[in-house]
Amino acid sequence: MFISVVLDPGGIDSAKAIAAILSRYSFKKVQKACWECMSLNESQLTVLKREIDGVTDYYDTLRIYQFPVNNNFAITELRHKKWQRCILGSAPAKK
Repeated sequence: MFISVVLDPGGIDSAKAIAAILSRYSFKKVQKACWECMSLNESQLTVLKREIDGVTDYYDTLRIYQFPVNNNFAITELRHKKWQRCILGSAPAKK
């Protein structure tokens, strides 16, 4: 599964903590605030999100982009210490 994490940290301490966690999970920094990985599965991602939740605060924002999730595209966002997930898929073809 392809996973991309985009960070908008509220402070330098949480930025460093999140970067350290992502590095441990084999994420590679591809841009200033963007990390990517292709080797995680859904259960590892759940553990990663718990770890990230432990080092973030109200002012940190983070988005996780995943593909494929049941042949769909998923966006998970952490904002104001709350996780929200959106699954985007194509409409079934008409016959």
